[in-house]
Amino acid sequence: MKHSCKILSLTFSALLLFGCSVQKKQDEPTETETPSRSQTAELSAVESYTPETVPLPVMSIETKSKDKDVMDFITKPVAKHVTESMKMYDPSFDAPEPYYEDCTITLKDSDGSMLLDGAEAQVKVRGNWTTIYEKKPLKVKFTEKQSVLGLNDSAEFRNWLLLAEYKDCSMLRNKAVLYAARQILGSDGLYASDSDFVQVEVNGKYLGLYLLAEMQQESDNRINVSKPGKDYKGTDIGYFLEYDGYFDNEDDLHKFHLDFADNAPLIPFDGKGGSGRKIKCLNKAGGPAEIGISIKSEIYSQEQHDFIENYVNNIYRIMYEAAYNHKAFVFDEDNKNISESSDITPQQAVENVVDIDSLADMYIISELACDADVAWSSFYLDVDLSPDHRKKLTFEAPWDFDSSMGNRPRCEDGTGFYAANIVPDPDQGRDSINPWFAVLAYEDWYQDIIKEKWTEFYDSGVFTRVCQMVESDKDVLEDEFQKNYRKWHNDILKDEFGFELAEEELQCTNEKKSAERLLKWLNSRIDFLDSQWHKQ
Repeated sequence: MKHSCKILSLTFSALLLFGCSVQKKQDEPTETETPSRSQTAELSAVESYTPETVPLPVMSIETKSKDKDVMDFITKPVAKHVTESMKMYDPSFDAPEPYYEDCTITLKDSDGSMLLDGAEAQVKVRGNWTTIYEKKPLKVKFTEKQSVLGLNDSAEFRNWLLLAEYKDCSMLRNKAVLYAARQILGSDGLYASDSDFVQVEVNGKYLGLYLLAEMQQESDNRINVSKPGKDYKGTDIGYFLEYDGYFDNEDDLHKFHLDFADNAPLIPFDGKGGSGRKIKCLNKAGGPAEIGISIKSEIYSQEQHDFIENYVNNIYRIMYEAAYNHKAFVFDEDNKNISESSDITPQQAVENVVDIDSLADMYIISELACDADVAWSSFYLDVDLSPDHRKKLTFEAPWDFDSSMGNRPRCEDGTGFYAANIVPDPDQGRDSINPWFAVLAYEDWYQDIIKEKWTEFYDSGVFTRVCQMVESDKDVLEDEFQKNYRKWHNDILKDEFGFELAEEELQCTNEKKSAERLLKWLNSRIDFLDSQWHKQ
């Protein structure tokens, strides 16, 4: 999570005396036990997960500057809005904003072969609240596009990310969810970041194990929407957006508020009809924190800004009217105004403007992960309104799962519905909900799509392979994980983030124990969702 409550630090030294007591779900069943479906599923006409080779590739970053304080660029910066939040509690707190340092990058494969040899790049700290930690995530911006480790089918990009995985003791949550997401979204031609582990050195000093991943950005092989030419001011372009609790940090041209159908109430989806609860999305005293949209695309006019603000708000209204009032609304020819129609069904009205497959895919991914940020940030959507494109709001590019899969004290046993349910807001003492997941959650036709997709993914071995990945990496990469933690010790010294963790996770004092707990949780989660969604 990424919010001001993080500055509250607790000491967990007593927990250092304990190991992680959980056991793997993969234990052999006894004669009287019936194996769960996730334990016995066979892969149908697909290959199983292929484990990493060791040792891992090494990315060596060399700064061009030889100044004695040059390493400050990866040790001292903190995101500006985080520093401002910290100052509210400690006026003396100060840190520079992340800044680029000119570097060259050498990348050697696991067999020692040279993949990149002195490639020009700039490197800086990136992230939100993760910038407050000792081991910080980094952004690499190459001067020329590069293919790195064959990720994303060897597509070439300038921008790549190095995720520190500092508060995920297993270091496998982001990789596991992204691995599942590439298979789930990929089945519909949609995007999720590829990722792989690398060792990182800076100026000859070992910096640790990082997850190399892709940057969420517009690109032919990432978020594939049309980019306007510089200074083009028309509205018939592609828009890449983030549903974002940090939207107010953007300039006025790159953010907007959501009206959520005049703040109409939603029934949370908990598998029990909402349990008599309702929730509104806009900020009220003691209610959810206000969340809006950050425009990640480069736009050049107020007209573009106002158009996409009106367009997204109207699409949500179409969804809400269909689900809660059983009415079909449609856009006019200019995609600016909507009106009720008797010519189509409410379902068709939604399907006219929303890529339902993408929404269902993202819901399955988020429900599988019990993503702690599902109602706060790192939730991406896009639409391409240029000629010859589908002009449907699309959900893809899942991101930021280091607090997911039972790492935080939510959905700790892996059961229950979460992603369209009321979840604790990142701010203290408030509740929140992801309205994009919740608004259609009670529509039978939408639930049928989810069940069809889950069954297809399950039977093709997607979730089995995710479990295999966790099982394999925790064993094959054990030496690499231990080396990382000898550098950082954050597997046992959890003062910076321990208050965020579930009790069982606090008791995990090394990567392998945390990964075993993750595997146990993941099997439980798969079993629960399969019991709800698998079609016979």
